[in-house]
Amino acid sequence: MKDLFKDCSLSAIVAGLLATMISYAGPLVIIFHAAEAAHLSHGQLSSWVWAVSMGSAVLGAALSLRYRVPVVIAWSIPGSALLVTALPHIGLEQAVGAYLVANLVLLVIGISGAFDRLIARLPGSIAAGMQAGILFSFGIEVFRALPVQPVLVVAMFASYVLMRRLQPRYAVAAVLCVGAAITLFSGQLRSEALVLELASPQFITPQFSPAAVFSLALPLVLVALTGQFMPGMAVLRNAGYPTPASPLISASALGGALLAPFGCHGLNLAAVTASLCTGREAHEDPRRRYIAALSGSVLYLLLGIAGATLMSLFAAFPAALIAALAGLALYGAISEALARSLAEPHERDAGLFTFLVTASGVSFLGLSAAFWGLLFGLGAHALLRLRRPQPVTEADSPRA
Repeated sequence: MKDLFKDCSLSAIVAGLLATMISYAGPLVIIFHAAEAAHLSHGQLSSWVWAVSMGSAVLGAALSLRYRVPVVIAWSIPGSALLVTALPHIGLEQAVGAYLVANLVLLVIGISGAFDRLIARLPGSIAAGMQAGILFSFGIEVFRALPVQPVLVVAMFASYVLMRRLQPRYAVAAVLCVGAAITLFSGQLRSEALVLELASPQFITPQFSPAAVFSLALPLVLVALTGQFMPGMAVLRNAGYPTPASPLISASALGGALLAPFGCHGLNLAAVTASLCTGREAHEDPRRRYIAALSGSVLYLLLGIAGATLMSLFAAFPAALIAALAGLALYGAISEALARSLAEPHERDAGLFTFLVTASGVSFLGLSAAFWGLLFGLGAHALLRLRRPQPVTEADSPRA
């Protein structure tokens, strides 16, 4: 406990809080779309939000304390997108059955250690290119928000650049303070949107069917591995953390299975928000960055209990503030990932192709851009490293 208080820092706490805020600012909206499409009741939706929040909080805190590494757990974002179209057709009970099957498959993969062996062979430039590509869309959102809220965005950008020069560790905290202050003093905070409401977990009896297994469970496994665990492990590796993937996948699968009857569709490593907790903005000392994951887990816990209150909180602030905050907070991670992806001359092309494909956001055959970026990067890496056949010289030719 003494070490815990000793390792605490304002920059790490703020980084963790921001990571959790960003997790709710966008990805949670996808869950609301899926619930609306499936005509779920308010109680079922509240239970769903509670389940993914509690799982993210408990697992993130437990794993971060166990390994003293900023392990950020979140719900499956591509999995949420799958449910927008799948949930109305199979129903919530069969979906819960599919969640359980998916977590069982992930548990087997985690225990086997197969994922660890794959990550160990992944070239550093490709892992960094994937991370930079994933974060790219968040970085440009800062300037897309400029026409909507020019004063707010310019002030936040200027404060970020100024603090990067004076006190880099507190740059993101300064951006948050400036953005919140401008919102309050300009009267843009919609206080009428704020409500207080606690979550109400509900048990959902699972039903199993072959259709749900093939149409939902297996796609959930695939998008979790390619769209979440793979880039999530790449973020940890790029930050210098050698934490094995096997226990992280296994623990996430167990937590997801326990919470599935309450609506949790999947828990896994975060990628985008994890970059906030693993970079220098959290703390100069990598050994003290796990505090960021712990502070984020505490906010997960509080917002999960609060239920609908968290959505009203984001509805009260301008969307441009959330977009600018997310982008500026990730600039350091984007810069470092880009630099690493192009650092090795013999891996530079592979890293560049991985970045471009991942940043494109292309989705094909139900697979995420991170998967295709990885595939193209590995393909380019393999082709470029093929040894050219040596020409046969006269000295090497057989004598007549």
